[in-house]
Amino acid sequence: MLKSGIILHRLYETIQASAKNLRIADLRVGLSYVGIKLDNGSSGLAAVLLESSARGCTVVKEAGTYAGSSAIEVLKYLVDGQNALHRSIGLATANALIEPPADTAHDREATTYLNLQPGEKVVMVGLFSPLVERIRSTGAILTIIEKNPARLELLSLEDKQRALKECDVAVITATTLLNSTFEETIALLDAPRSVILMGPSTPLVPEIFQDTPVTHLGGSVVFDTAKVLQIISEGGGTPALRPYLRFANLLIKR
Repeated sequence: MLKSGIILHRLYETIQASAKNLRIADLRVGLSYVGIKLDNGSSGLAAVLLESSARGCTVVKEAGTYAGSSAIEVLKYLVDGQNALHRSIGLATANALIEPPADTAHDREATTYLNLQPGEKVVMVGLFSPLVERIRSTGAILTIIEKNPARLELLSLEDKQRALKECDVAVITATTLLNSTFEETIALLDAPRSVILMGPSTPLVPEIFQDTPVTHLGGSVVFDTAKVLQIISEGGGTPALRPYLRFANLLIKR
């Protein structure tokens, strides 16, 4: 089993050189997402987890110091962040630095690559509500593993483990990188034919997943930075952001 957090460590090591001499031009921390704009004009985002929202007078003690700070110092949150919110800020910075490979496909929803068949077992780790009926309409058998009881009835530990072990296809939210459960999750898989890591937080860097079962990265690229930052500041989530993002899909070559 891979050590918890190793994928974020690999991401940092892979892209840290590209952060040199760059600075944070703007940082927004909203209810659902973090948005980063660098001083070279590139931007990225990452999800904010509910459990990472601290309460009290000091939520983010560094607030007021990020704009103008070194991008590499914020990127280091990937490896030394003290909480999930720090990791979200680090991952948003990483996504602003990443240049997707030339063979990345755009504007196609990730699950269209799966060619799901009737009777196949699909496990969804993290609820992607718009995809549920789309997957079930293929005749595939869908099991959803969700941590938030407000969104969905939670499965027992045994049922979670069984669903992961027996699935033909796994659709895993990239927020598992932020709550440090990604490595644990993929260790429970047996031999699925396809494993997608997806969501706007997904880092489109295939080499950091080479020794994992992940076969496909489904992320996003910001194309209207000003609008994305405004929506994040106003508390918007994925539906509001979607018109200002492009799907980005990458098949991992072995």
